[in-house]
Amino acid sequence: MKVLWVVNLPMPVIATQLDLPVSNREGWLTGIIEKIGLKPYNDRFNLAVAFPVEGSGLVINREVTISEQFRVRAYGFGENVDAPYVYDSALEETFGTIIRECQPDVLHVFGTEYPHCLAAVRAFNNPDFTIIGIQGLCTRIAEHYVADVPLGVKYGFTLRDLLRRDNVWQQINKFRRRGENEVEAIRLTNHVAGRTTFDRDFCDSVHPGVNYHHLGETMRMPFYQGSWNPENCTPHSIFLSQGDYPLKGFHYVLRALPRILEAYPDTMVFVAGANILARSTWKDRLKRSAYGRYLNKLIRKYRLRDHVVMLGKLNADQMKEEYLASHVFVCPSSIENSPNSLGEAMLLGVPCVAAAVGGIPSMMVGGQDGILYPPGDVDALADAVIEIFEKEEITKIYSRNAKHHAHETHDSDNNYSALMVLYYDMTIFSREETPT
Repeated sequence: MKVLWVVNLPMPVIATQLDLPVSNREGWLTGIIEKIGLKPYNDRFNLAVAFPVEGSGLVINREVTISEQFRVRAYGFGENVDAPYVYDSALEETFGTIIRECQPDVLHVFGTEYPHCLAAVRAFNNPDFTIIGIQGLCTRIAEHYVADVPLGVKYGFTLRDLLRRDNVWQQINKFRRRGENEVEAIRLTNHVAGRTTFDRDFCDSVHPGVNYHHLGETMRMPFYQGSWNPENCTPHSIFLSQGDYPLKGFHYVLRALPRILEAYPDTMVFVAGANILARSTWKDRLKRSAYGRYLNKLIRKYRLRDHVVMLGKLNADQMKEEYLASHVFVCPSSIENSPNSLGEAMLLGVPCVAAAVGGIPSMMVGGQDGILYPPGDVDALADAVIEIFEKEEITKIYSRNAKHHAHETHDSDNNYSALMVLYYDMTIFSREETPT
């Protein structure tokens, strides 16, 4: 069997060998390819991986090593990832070249966020042997992106926003355009893979009767070892995995923080990812977005400067350190499908507080694995964090339950087996249905 993966970026093991920038985003892809690489050599399963790079056409065509027993063919195709809302029909020709060379039995596209999803599906033109793995959903992101920010933030702009044509309102419109490609791609395939009731309902709404397959995600290997311990964490510390655009809900935490500080004046918030609050140099000020300006305004208004630390971009080991050092992990997003950060935190047993949006209730049982609160409810968010700080015994129960639940959900062996069974079932079933 030959399978062609189309992914949004090269996994680190591939990027390193091709001298490409290494990204820690979408770590679950690293998790699954690492698991495949650990399996005994199987000459009946051949994998090729295609991903966007700078340039045009087919830029990279090389074999790379995943492990001693497993190698894959890597294809780098040119795509303007800075403008994912623009569809380039030339991508179809590029995928035609890739498909003719590797002749896949199955096309598996991971994610609908970029035009290459629709281009690959069109080029392959074989719905019975095509599967789209649902990650985020651009259509739903566009609907919830504004996340209750004031109108002045939604429609306002800074010099950076003006030059990039990228204020909050423009970002919403870009996601709407991406959502149009997403919907068409789902309608052109007979198979989708997801993990939550949220993504299943969406797929069924745009393509009634599409074959939906539940596939759990395998996280990056470091998160399967280690366990949160209240004695080793920093008391009253809150960790966020990201906060650089409205959907991620950093502003909700800032608005909740004054109430939390009334009860626990030493509370600290640590935020990973791009530092949207940077203001120390003229370059920082030029790069500031309207949303970043709004966050700084909240920090000044509530006098939070000494309670917020921006950590910058972190690799897997650094993220793990921050999870284990935190008293609570908070996921305050206005919409999510199955956030990797929540899965990573739960694997480590970190106490979690999350907004009950999208697919999050499919990942975490409120009142059992952690605390779910109504999305956008700042008082409920503050109450949930305070409860974690106050009730040590209940927090320990949340920690144990979350760790157990996540290790079942993200079991790498089960997820690998389910993926292989899906590929074989797709090809065997479709061949049996094809008239001779």
